[in-house]
Amino acid sequence: MRLIRLGLLALALVAGPARAADEPALATVRKVYARFEETVRGGVPPLPERVAAVGPVLEETFDFPAMVKLAVGQPWAGFTPEQQAAITEAFRRNFITTYANRLKQAAGGKFEVQSAEPRNGGSLVQTRVTTPDGDESQIDFVLSAENKVTDVLLNGNVSEVAGQRTSFSQPLKAGGADGLLTFLRQRTEGMLAAKPTP
Repeated sequence: MRLIRLGLLALALVAGPARAADEPALATVRKVYARFEETVRGGVPPLPERVAAVGPVLEETFDFPAMVKLAVGQPWAGFTPEQQAAITEAFRRNFITTYANRLKQAAGGKFEVQSAEPRNGGSLVQTRVTTPDGDESQIDFVLSAENKVTDVLLNGNVSEVAGQRTSFSQPLKAGGADGLLTFLRQRTEGMLAAKPTP
């Protein structure tokens, strides 16, 4: 019995710090989901209002400079600092608008933060989003050591950043930095100008 108690104590000492280390990552994602839920509670506001509502929390919790650099890939090093700054800003605005736009589909559903585990010096936070009609999706957040989100994975393996890289390839090939900047701005304005579906 004494050996069992000692074993349990040793396990608690090992598991305790790990859980404590995971807590900031979990808190980051909970903050995002709390804002999402608050934004669509009682109805879905127009897209510009959703953008204004979720923008601050996404700016606080996501590492947009790291994400856009990874999404652009090798061409990034050839951009001037001014081009990098303009593209980062356009990416930030497009990303926030995209997530605010998607939020309509989950209005009235559930956002559940499930667990966190260490990953590449940071954390992977697993969550589940359930739409009002019962459709469930696994959404995992990849966080850096600074607890900033650097990628979002759908169903464990569909990377948001990888998807962005694919969509960037043609604008980059056709017009370089200026082509990508135009692409991002037009994509954002297209979402904002679209007429709401009934």
